[in-house]
Amino acid sequence: MDSQYWDERYQADEYAYGREPNEFLRAEAARIPTGRILCLADGEGRNAVYLAGLGHQVTMVDFSIQGLRKAERLARERAVKLNLVHGDLAVYEPQGIFTGIVSIFAHVPQAARRRMHARLAQLLAPEGVFLLEAYTPRQPSFGTGGPRDPERLMTLEGLRTEVSPLRLILGRELEREVREGLYHTGMGATVQIIAVH
Repeated sequence: MDSQYWDERYQADEYAYGREPNEFLRAEAARIPTGRILCLADGEGRNAVYLAGLGHQVTMVDFSIQGLRKAERLARERAVKLNLVHGDLAVYEPQGIFTGIVSIFAHVPQAARRRMHARLAQLLAPEGVFLLEAYTPRQPSFGTGGPRDPERLMTLEGLRTEVSPLRLILGRELEREVREGLYHTGMGATVQIIAVH
């Protein structure tokens, strides 16, 4: 799944995963201290725009130009500002310190994911929060969205190791109804974590 794949998915006027934030993020966003937030692989910007609307300074990184254009459009419609970065998480080097880092269905290759997770402690301010929701290896059997490549899927046990030395304050694998646009619709098998620096 390269940038061309995502550019094609995002070129339609309609937002592929909807215009509203992820349900888990909406429920738990108050845990993130006000400040600078980094949104990883946020596609068309629904989560970044939501966080900007809460008063955060949001940097959103994605490697789809079409996705970034739609994020810019959504930010304009909602009268918020985003710092948009065209980048690949395999090589992207975030600048500065963040009060929050958010990863919602950011199913990048395993090496890129582990590289970014290994840097969380350097990038987060004291008491900074890392919030993630992703599909687990059980998801392909549901047929309701997400990658089929097993190395892009995540488990609680694996994430616990990857985000160390952050302290997990919430960690669970669950089945839940996901209603996010055209491509995430129906019952899904997800993992959710919140970790604090």
